[in-house]
Amino acid sequence: MCGIVAYIGPKDATPFLLEGLARLEYRGYDSAGVAVAGRTGGIKVRKVKGRVADLAAAVPVRFKGGTGIGHTRWATHGVPSDANAHPHQDNAERIAVVHNGIIENADELRARLTAEGAVFRSETDTEVLAHLIAAHATEGVELEEAVRAALGKVVGTYGIAVLDAEQPDRIVVARNGSPIVLGIGEKEMFAASDVSALVRYTRQVVHLEDGELATVRADGFRTFTEDARTTHRQPSTVDWEIDSYDTGGYEHFLLKEIHEQPGSVERTLSGRLDERFATAHLGGLNLDARELREIRRVKILGCGSAYYAGEMGAQLIEELARIPAHSEPASEFRYRNPVIEADTLYIAVSQSGETYDTLAAVQEVKRKGGRVLGVVNTVGSAIARECDGGIYLHAGPEISVASTKAFTSTVIAFALLALHFGRIHDLSPADGRRIVAALKALPDQIREVLAQSDAIAGLAAEYADSEGMMFIGRVRGYPVAREGAQKLKEISYVHAEAYPASELKHGPLALISPELPTVALVPDDELLDKNLTTLGEIKARSGRVLAVAHRAPEAKLADHCILVPKSEPELDPLLLNIPLQLLAYHAAVALKRDVDKPRNLAKSVTVE
Repeated sequence: MCGIVAYIGPKDATPFLLEGLARLEYRGYDSAGVAVAGRTGGIKVRKVKGRVADLAAAVPVRFKGGTGIGHTRWATHGVPSDANAHPHQDNAERIAVVHNGIIENADELRARLTAEGAVFRSETDTEVLAHLIAAHATEGVELEEAVRAALGKVVGTYGIAVLDAEQPDRIVVARNGSPIVLGIGEKEMFAASDVSALVRYTRQVVHLEDGELATVRADGFRTFTEDARTTHRQPSTVDWEIDSYDTGGYEHFLLKEIHEQPGSVERTLSGRLDERFATAHLGGLNLDARELREIRRVKILGCGSAYYAGEMGAQLIEELARIPAHSEPASEFRYRNPVIEADTLYIAVSQSGETYDTLAAVQEVKRKGGRVLGVVNTVGSAIARECDGGIYLHAGPEISVASTKAFTSTVIAFALLALHFGRIHDLSPADGRRIVAALKALPDQIREVLAQSDAIAGLAAEYADSEGMMFIGRVRGYPVAREGAQKLKEISYVHAEAYPASELKHGPLALISPELPTVALVPDDELLDKNLTTLGEIKARSGRVLAVAHRAPEAKLADHCILVPKSEPELDPLLLNIPLQLLAYHAAVALKRDVDKPRNLAKSVTVE
């Protein structure tokens, strides 16, 4: 969601701050701002409602200083406005703060600070932090001590960076539920809420843990806890390339990432297929075969597309390993006081590894003694560190808000896990070889689907003006329908609903009309005849049908058809999903939407 960047060193901070914020635009935001500690004293602040480009235009030429912080805001407390944009300052304009997260006791703190003479200039919870830190920054008190004392009175989540006009030789950052990453340079240091802001400048990073702070100076950093105990963080190396953060000649990041899927699938599979024993190598699980045989149930937790990928993963696990598996929204999980079973394996799914609802679900499972694996894309992320083991996707950075290649790689990871589970249980070597061969064939089959992009663009233009769309699929196809509907509504703003095809006649059939087309998933499997019967029911009511199929239905059953290559039945959903990504993308382009940054949404949701 919101983005943080910070710089301290011999150079001018402003160019880095503006570029870093531009690299965080994909997270979703409505305003932006920067603050620098000038070399002649004082803190200069510029902030605007709007885009980073608007901020850059508002920053004066002589806006210079070697220590600075910046922010992109996604409104939670207060409407998008210049006043509510970060950074926020105290009344003396000595302290400047940028903040991701939510201060839950902000109203209480605001009342107390107002009674003590503080004058608030915004509606935000963040401004409370600036006044609270300033109240503790009395004469002779180090900035880190003032920050630590202030945070001791705060209830909520935060990732913050703090600047002090009287101590411009340092920046203090802190984390609790919202990511902060330090970047180590040559006689300069960086900090950000996401490594994408740092990779052009350094590959050496340090991830803060929850409840941890850092004092960052040009020549290094010191980490410590909220009770002042020193911690020791070792840097890790970021292996993502800077080119991953450019569009590479594509019109949008989303289109680029859709077309990157053959390569991202190959990376997810790389080194993990064992043809000799017809299984998968997954050493990161930290579970041996005996422990895996004791698992009696699998529970998958994710939000949005991660949840739908979990539904596809649950079906794979049940089909290949014959272990009961279920996916549910992580955002609801801990609020229903879940029963945590000793023989259940919990799997947390998150592209960023920082999704707050999913992280909280992981912590709930661990608090009750459960075992949790992570399926994440970002090495060193909070969920990856919190879990007992897991699978890294290696899909590469995903910049567009809508997930495509990370979604596909997540399902691939579940296919590998299901294969591994299955071969430990009762999946035969012949079936194992069948799945291994099908997984190896997927990248080229995805390329076949992507070659139809122009044709799908034509279909998207024809359907984009619809009042809404219905997506249907049976059994393996239903999670694909849900993900397809999600993609269409989040980037094109066309209302879309997904239903099991078998449920159409139990209510949704009343909606069918020429104005409400249906996207139907029609794989060539054991349910083909039933799916064709459903298409007949829709056509009998003058509904339009766009079929995604292995072979085209009769003309009387579908107005249009997108053909995809046939895989094994268990893996067909992966290929059926790719055309739906392209359909959503081209519909959004036809409707002139902001494809990479859809309204009201953010890439990594680090608040509840």
